[in-house]
Amino acid sequence: MKKTSLPPELQAAWEEIEDHAKNYGLDFYPIIYEVLDYRTLYETAALGGFPTRYPHWRFGMEYDQLIKGHVWLGSTIYEMVINTNPSYAYLLEGNEMVTQKMVMAHVAGHVDFFKNNMWFSHTNRKMLDEMANHAARIQRIVDRQGYEMVEDFIDTCLSLDNLIDYHAPYIK
Repeated sequence: MKKTSLPPELQAAWEEIEDHAKNYGLDFYPIIYEVLDYRTLYETAALGGFPTRYPHWRFGMEYDQLIKGHVWLGSTIYEMVINTNPSYAYLLEGNEMVTQKMVMAHVAGHVDFFKNNMWFSHTNRKMLDEMANHAARIQRIVDRQGYEMVEDFIDTCLSLDNLIDYHAPYIK
């Protein structure tokens, strides 16, 4: 049995969905589900889906935007899937059972796509560890150089983000 924090009712539903998905030909990495309250889910979403990131104000800004969208516009994150092996999927606590089942089936489709689509073939499947390592490394630099200097450097780097051609590695 896979490690998961699913309540027994959801675990049983997932096992049935998993069987159906595999019978329909989906081939996906193992999926570890976590059920999160909306604030924790939105905090994780603000961090790009990774629970451990380096300290930076933009994550707080992103969280604020997500929460305002949830409260004022009714936008809802039903799930979030991390493209790793095993894959991690976060479900929104309080969803109706039928919604959770649809979301889990949807997640299986995402993970099949992540595993089998050429576009994702070069993805680092250990990004959770890599992001945590980045956070620890940046924290060590902050401890040596000071937060303000590191923040200014990250701000400068992020200002170039929209100038990067993400397709370049695939151009031959």
